[in-house]
Amino acid sequence: MKRILIIQTAFLGDVILATPVVSELKRIFPSAEIDILVKKGNESLLQNNPNIRYCVTFDKSKGKYRSMIQLIKQFRSQEYDLVINLHRFASSGIIAGFSGAKKKYGFKKNPFSFMYSKTFVHEISSAADTVGGNGTHEVERNLSMIKEFGAVALKRPELYPTKGHFDKVKSFQNTPYFCFAPASVWFTKQLPKEKWIELIQRYSNSGRIILLGGKDDRNLCEEIIQSSKITNGLNLAGELNLLESAALMKSAQRNFVNDSGPLHIASAMNAPVTAFFCSTIPAFGFGPLSEDSTIIQVEKLTCRPCGLHGHKACPKNDFKCGNEIILE
Repeated sequence: MKRILIIQTAFLGDVILATPVVSELKRIFPSAEIDILVKKGNESLLQNNPNIRYCVTFDKSKGKYRSMIQLIKQFRSQEYDLVINLHRFASSGIIAGFSGAKKKYGFKKNPFSFMYSKTFVHEISSAADTVGGNGTHEVERNLSMIKEFGAVALKRPELYPTKGHFDKVKSFQNTPYFCFAPASVWFTKQLPKEKWIELIQRYSNSGRIILLGGKDDRNLCEEIIQSSKITNGLNLAGELNLLESAALMKSAQRNFVNDSGPLHIASAMNAPVTAFFCSTIPAFGFGPLSEDSTIIQVEKLTCRPCGLHGHKACPKNDFKCGNEIILE
């Protein structure tokens, strides 16, 4: 195997959970040139990854279909021996199908999987239980595609912050600290604001309180700090890039996260983490993989999970899966 392309054009967390496939392929085929295609905006996650030759971006803002055609032309010129598509939706299936690779592997769920050389089951729930999850981790599902080559069944994801990333956050590490990532794209995946306030009040006497997130999360983080009335809170939402956040989370006393991207950053850094699962459940396969990890959730709630992904509002209007979480 001389040249391999991996495709994962989904969200931040999905890209992180694709890195075990990269590292295992490099271990198995040490001389192979491995490229990866990700959605524009996620490429910074893979900076400095020693196992990747090129990180190519899919920029839909320039015209989705125009970009797809350009990518297909680019990939056909590379004459890949193997393309592995970890994404389960149409655009990536078209790109993989027309890539010109000798072998094309991907999940059966992709609508263009008929163009693949070999397909694989991506099963979250068992046939007998269409609501719950079967407990298989997403990393295991991804690695199943390269099992035939001798890949391990489960491996922690990997990120590679540079010395510059660690230097950027060094000034925040002169005292013990805790990191909190309170935001989520989906309301029902997000621990309620009042719970975050209670949580940081509980830890404020044990170290500095640092809130993380993107630019859009800054107001929420500031509101939580102000409402908590703590004097040692620091709002870094929107001020750190993804790998700088990873560098900071690595040495935290503990990281507190939702079922969202920061959870997977913590796993990749093997950082101590507590993850709150509200409307979703760990059995879907997106739980933490850090050696020191804790999951907090409301058990035996009949309406939970209410779907594989989060919602913008609670379907029952009571949000018990968040409001009834007991902080440990």
